[in-house]
Amino acid sequence: MKYVLVTGGVVSGLGKGVTASSIGVLLKAYPYLNTDAGTMSPFEHGEVFVLDDGGEVDLDLGNYERFLDVKLTRDNNITTGKIYQSVLEKERRGDYLGNTVQVVPHITDAIQEWIERVAMIPVDGKEGPADVCVIELGGTIGDIESMPFIEALGQFSYHVGPGNFCLIHVSLVPVLNVVGEQKTKPTQHSVRGLRGLGLTPNILACRSTKALNENVKAKLSQFCHVPAENVVTLYDVPNIWYIPLLLRDQKAHEAILKALKLLGVAREPDLQDWIARTRVYDVLLEPVKIAMVGKYTGLSDSYLSVLKALLHASVACRRKLVVEWVAAGDLEDATAKEAPDVYKNAWNLLKGSDGVVVPGGFGDRGVQGKIIAAKYARENKVPFLGICLGMQIAVIEFAQSVLGLDDANSTEFDPQTSHPCVIFMPEACSAAGSKTHMGGTMRLGSRRTYFKVPNCKSAKLYGNASFVDERHRHRYEVNPDMVPQFENAGLSFVGRDETGQRMEVIELPSHPYFVGAQFHPEFKSRPGKPSALFLGLVAAASGQLDAVLQNYGHESKLLPNGTSNGKPIVKPYQNGNAIKSSNGSLNGVYSNGNGVHY
Repeated sequence: MKYVLVTGGVVSGLGKGVTASSIGVLLKAYPYLNTDAGTMSPFEHGEVFVLDDGGEVDLDLGNYERFLDVKLTRDNNITTGKIYQSVLEKERRGDYLGNTVQVVPHITDAIQEWIERVAMIPVDGKEGPADVCVIELGGTIGDIESMPFIEALGQFSYHVGPGNFCLIHVSLVPVLNVVGEQKTKPTQHSVRGLRGLGLTPNILACRSTKALNENVKAKLSQFCHVPAENVVTLYDVPNIWYIPLLLRDQKAHEAILKALKLLGVAREPDLQDWIARTRVYDVLLEPVKIAMVGKYTGLSDSYLSVLKALLHASVACRRKLVVEWVAAGDLEDATAKEAPDVYKNAWNLLKGSDGVVVPGGFGDRGVQGKIIAAKYARENKVPFLGICLGMQIAVIEFAQSVLGLDDANSTEFDPQTSHPCVIFMPEACSAAGSKTHMGGTMRLGSRRTYFKVPNCKSAKLYGNASFVDERHRHRYEVNPDMVPQFENAGLSFVGRDETGQRMEVIELPSHPYFVGAQFHPEFKSRPGKPSALFLGLVAAASGQLDAVLQNYGHESKLLPNGTSNGKPIVKPYQNGNAIKSSNGSLNGVYSNGNGVHY
């Protein structure tokens, strides 16, 4: 097994995860190399990404899955808590024969054993272990939280031996506006700290606003003891899909293969599909505006997978995505009194959008604003997608506005409501769990949804599938006792679990596109394989839904330009494995017209 370690220095947020994913893309582009990926995260930030096995992990695991099109497991994410827990369990079993348990060697040994064990687990659907395992070390060199991991990796590099370990250090080369000079000192100090901890970089990946000057590369090479050809620049680009191409153009793949003694496979990586996907976005001009109505709009990473899913769908529909961030609370009457300008701006954004997304979340803050957004979309025939809590919001709004149940609510927000249309429904294995301890009662991971209405829009979007497997993360669900009342009023529960008691997908047949999903379809969206329900939303928002549904319902004749009736062709994969676009996609997101969100 060969190992590539990616570390970061100077500041956080440099893009270690994107760099590690891009390295995986490069290595995977060789026909005889299989690549695994994992992360060691003393820190977690942004959204909680959910895996098929129910693992709740850092958003970087989402980057790996999207870039490499693999399915990772919870064991691919190594955290401090997991390591200490495993060591304590061993101590309780007597595995250490009464010896005093210490950070060195017990914690460091446990980290190394975990890496070697997980590296052997295939994640790409193929038999046998990967050839190369890419590891990202979370945080920044020098952080106290990372110290046990760094010590373990120093030992690990010695353990696996030369030719089996390559360290790539991502660092910052800032440019001072006063003099316009690229400064190398921060990277020098970062590498010095890294070497002092027992790790020596093979490659420097330097983040900067523009490509490094040759004299700057020479200086870094001299002071950091890295060959000049192994100093690569990750400069600012229109979207992150250019990063693998930047690495390829600077021969980073050859430096990695040389360090791993794999030059025997050193041919030019096949990235034709990747290049095509990357360049598609550059020619998209016609916008599609999607309002994101949530409560974490100040931190876009909180909805990172939703953003990526919207982007994959918008590129498949040949539209430039514009995300309008709408804080749910700003739509409420209280804001109209306290901050009328904020209220007016929020409503202008909502009314100016072609579609509305209400993403998942927990807690009651902003719920009323989300209900207002769902009502606006329903009454004004604006395409709507509610995810998890967003679906529950749509049900609550329907109960209040259509059924006339003014106090209808979720028991999460109002335990005393006389019309509980959303209730606490833990899975059978944890039915006795506490409502206050979320981990024990959460419905997590991949679950199967069966379509009960064959001709519904959702089933067609999934390629007329009879069932799909999608990822869940929730504790509350639609009250099955109220479902007949809803359906009699026109709200259709088209997708349910195998028992028929858990409502998974709702649709409003009288609406152009009003869909809610209890699961999180965004987690399985991929470049070139957009999530079915997100594709439906963007297609509806851009006037293409009928053509998309027609293509899914039966085979259609293709026109010479690769379209059907002038519309882009998209073909689905079955069973929730997303949808394959003939044209691919990439990952730049325009946010309120203020530039590219990475």
